[in-house]
Amino acid sequence: MLAYRPLASTTPIKALSRCHSTATRFVNKDLYWRRVPQWQNVSIEEFIDYRWQLANTVAGITKLSKFLHIVLPEILAPSTNPLLQHIKTKDDFIQDALEGIAAAPMAIRLTPHILSVIDWGKALDDPVCRQFLPLKSSIVPDSPKLTLDSLHEEADSPVPGLVHRYIDKGLFLALSICPVYCRFCTRSYAVGGNTETVSKSPQKPSRKRWEVVFQHIEKTPVLEDIVISGGDTYYLQPEHITEIGERLLSIPHVRRFRFASRGLAVVPSRTLDENDQWTSALINLSNKGRREGKQVCLHTHFNHPNEITWMTREAAKVLFENGVIARNQSVLLKGVNDNVETMGTLIRELAAMNVQPYYVYQCDMVQGIEDLRTPLSTILDLEQRLRGTIAGFMMPSFVVDLPGGGGKRLAVSRDTYDPQTGVSTFRAPGLHGSKGEKVYEYHDPVPRPATGHPFMKFHLPLGANSAVDQFRPLVDQAYG
Repeated sequence: MLAYRPLASTTPIKALSRCHSTATRFVNKDLYWRRVPQWQNVSIEEFIDYRWQLANTVAGITKLSKFLHIVLPEILAPSTNPLLQHIKTKDDFIQDALEGIAAAPMAIRLTPHILSVIDWGKALDDPVCRQFLPLKSSIVPDSPKLTLDSLHEEADSPVPGLVHRYIDKGLFLALSICPVYCRFCTRSYAVGGNTETVSKSPQKPSRKRWEVVFQHIEKTPVLEDIVISGGDTYYLQPEHITEIGERLLSIPHVRRFRFASRGLAVVPSRTLDENDQWTSALINLSNKGRREGKQVCLHTHFNHPNEITWMTREAAKVLFENGVIARNQSVLLKGVNDNVETMGTLIRELAAMNVQPYYVYQCDMVQGIEDLRTPLSTILDLEQRLRGTIAGFMMPSFVVDLPGGGGKRLAVSRDTYDPQTGVSTFRAPGLHGSKGEKVYEYHDPVPRPATGHPFMKFHLPLGANSAVDQFRPLVDQAYG
């Protein structure tokens, strides 16, 4: 929970009414969390309780190590990745994970829901596990082009905690903590606790800091669209949601805003918890905004169909029945969703539960995640093969958020792309000032050397095709 809690809004939060008890509403459901040994006796009522979720979240290496010792089998299913095939036992996995975490830019925090949908017997290749637990042996040395703040958000901030890149849109970073920490976080410079490799620049949830942001929005009439993010707005208290939302609704030129949260994907039970008011606060704001002719939405983040359970569908149903617009933003990740079958299934699953597939992002050029990035050719191929197989209004935009603060551009709109050098170029003429005239480059992941310690820095001139070709066989074998 947040240490800082502003005073509750003067407007009371109207709770959702539910006619039946939890046990009555959810009979004959798969108690999927019971596949985790220590939760074999946890009831639906307990699992849905958001306080239980918080109490049983695994944060930090000590709790993670203890959890892994219980949940992992003694012998793991072999990996299809040659770089991981030497990891055979529980102890091998734990040691490799702890060494990977020591080199990673993000801290560890995992919710019971996420821990329950991972297939721990096949943890080496599990697409959900891969998003959160770095393994030392699979880490690819950083390209020299990678940075912690690849999108230059801090450079585009007129006041701390507000990014103003697009003419009519602002990004309000209300906090810097999340219910889970994704390995590939684009804000690894700020989000989560300090790690052995990164000292963070956090955005603390302080009313004083928020007031500076609100005042800047109020005196900037071109700002019509606000994204409230962080961090993750799921870690704002319900009264925070109400306070921020009502303040934005009171600004005449703000026409729409959305709360960004991975909560629906990683703690869906919170929406079903009768004693928690976060969802009620969001629904009340959505209804109030609609009465005022303004749009209040939820933007969430699913990357793989395995993240979706019956509980997720029930939570999404609550939002849909109460008129809340929900959109999804996925990140394209190597070994997670970088094939047509997985991405197509994810898009259809989202559409089926009335969550609009909105964006699929090319993974940002942030440090410490080179093993998760894909070449631009992958996202181009996925869009080409998926378009026409899914209803157009449910087809997400496949985009690159340009390094250097160029904003989101359709991947297919690149000016140039050389798959041999891995360099693609884009322009963003819609941006104001010099940014609209600049040429932006995206660089494919750099191949890993055939020999040497996996953490050695490997600086390869991206134009040197012969050097790239030298390591191509290993890359083709290990990363497809």
